[in-house]
Amino acid sequence: MDIHTLTRELQLDNGSKIVMLVADGLGGLPMSPGGLTELETAKTPNLDALAALGVQGASIPVKPGIAPGSGPGHLGLFGYDPLHYQIGRGALEATGIGFELKEGDVAIRCNFCTIDAAGKITDRRAGRISSEESAPLAISLRQIKIPGVEIFVEPVKEHRFVVVFREPGLGGNVADTDPQKTGVAPLDPVAQNPQSQRTAEIAKEFLAQAKKILAGHPKANFHTMRGFANKPSLPSYKEVYGLRAAAIAVYPMYKGLARLVGMDIVGQAQTLQEQIDVLKQNWDKYDFFFIHFKYTDSTGEDGNFAEKVARIEELDSIMPQINALKPEVMIVTGDHSTPSYLKSHSWHPVPTLLVSDCCRPDPHKAFNESTSITGGLGHFEAQYLMALALSNAGRMGKYGA
Repeated sequence: MDIHTLTRELQLDNGSKIVMLVADGLGGLPMSPGGLTELETAKTPNLDALAALGVQGASIPVKPGIAPGSGPGHLGLFGYDPLHYQIGRGALEATGIGFELKEGDVAIRCNFCTIDAAGKITDRRAGRISSEESAPLAISLRQIKIPGVEIFVEPVKEHRFVVVFREPGLGGNVADTDPQKTGVAPLDPVAQNPQSQRTAEIAKEFLAQAKKILAGHPKANFHTMRGFANKPSLPSYKEVYGLRAAAIAVYPMYKGLARLVGMDIVGQAQTLQEQIDVLKQNWDKYDFFFIHFKYTDSTGEDGNFAEKVARIEELDSIMPQINALKPEVMIVTGDHSTPSYLKSHSWHPVPTLLVSDCCRPDPHKAFNESTSITGGLGHFEAQYLMALALSNAGRMGKYGA
């Protein structure tokens, strides 16, 4: 019996509100032995005040020792076993911008990149090219033609865009072409099973034509392809939890993941304060709110310790506005750790804080990696966080006689 079988049977509707604030890549590491992490360094009086009222622990996004992508990391937080429900990044990105995938479509999340005269990558994100500059480049790739294939190219944000291939029978199991490092050439798209061989061939031809079209651009003169994926199918939040759920996110991929689990995408916020304004405006319409904050992840990936600290402090500054709404359950967590020291997602458990009027507070008066390790929630798999949220909100009945 999985957790959703229980939540379907035991769910109650009592009008309570749950807020899940996800600071992407929240967890960190010291830059030198014996030092402090980003979260330990940041001045977070509001989060620390919540810690005194709540209970915290260290959530494991997938399994111990596994560094997750953002898709599996968020699926776990949403209560979906990330080993059972596997969603490629391409499907998330496409759904996030409102593209309606059909059965058999293959969606790919693409990154503009910079290559040198030898064809080696010098910048995996083309200098994080602006959306205004990248959108026309993505649109220019719509001229690519491959016999028998319907091709869609859609700008996303900054260096990202989406490509969708539509042809009967396409498989979505193709390896990424991003080598995840500079100084080497992009990889060829390689099928991981026989059903995806045709997809890999189409992708290879698409890349060859794109290289010629982009050749003259000073920064975005090529692109990589990641997260090849067919359309997924997941049960909705309403079905498994009985919740009217809303997502307040800036980046399309996170909107896409939320939409795939049946959340409504509300507002067009571009800043953290605008996200909180959207939360206030929609407070009476929903039971569950997912608020996504990206920049604790991107600063960690850039290895910018000081900027990640600043972003954590920015997040802390808006906590009183959320508290003023008096949600029955407040959760602060991350989908994975992104230590500035590693400049990448990591396997480390993520600090997680839960506050309700019926939680069992632990002794901690601060919220960070050190306190979460010994917090009252212990070390737990992220897929069980929603069950904890529902119970603390009075939305779960008793199991058994």
